[in-house]
Amino acid sequence: MAFGGFDNKGQGGGGHTMSEINMVPLIDVMLVLLVIFIITAPLLAHSIKINLPQASAEQIEEDPVTLDLAIDASGQIFWNEEPIEMPALFNRFAAITGEKPQPEIRIRADLNTRYEILADVMSSAKRAGMKRIGFITQPRPSEPAPEAAAP
Repeated sequence: MAFGGFDNKGQGGGGHTMSEINMVPLIDVMLVLLVIFIITAPLLAHSIKINLPQASAEQIEEDPVTLDLAIDASGQIFWNEEPIEMPALFNRFAAITGEKPQPEIRIRADLNTRYEILADVMSSAKRAGMKRIGFITQPRPSEPAPEAAAP
């Protein structure tokens, strides 16, 4: 878009066109935006002081209660080192189910214990409502690393 100069008033010959961009409207827009930002910037950083209530509750650390349940190779069940029969086991589980926090049952079974006995103990605990059941195992002894053959 070409603009004519103001010095060619009605002269018919060879008017030259002005090819410059008029910067005044751009400067006006920039100044308006600058004023808007100057006004709104303090509002964005303004904070309101609120007197919040202070909570003085301390976290209560409860020691997790664990009960050891051992099963030997013959299938005998031990509740914290005391022998117990399978029918009485469900009653013991039902008695401790309502405690807060619920105790964790740790089952330690012999390597030669039949799976059927272990499954009966776990199903009895589940029927009574026990949610935390763990197993105690022994890690296998580590084998010595094979020695590298010399070339």
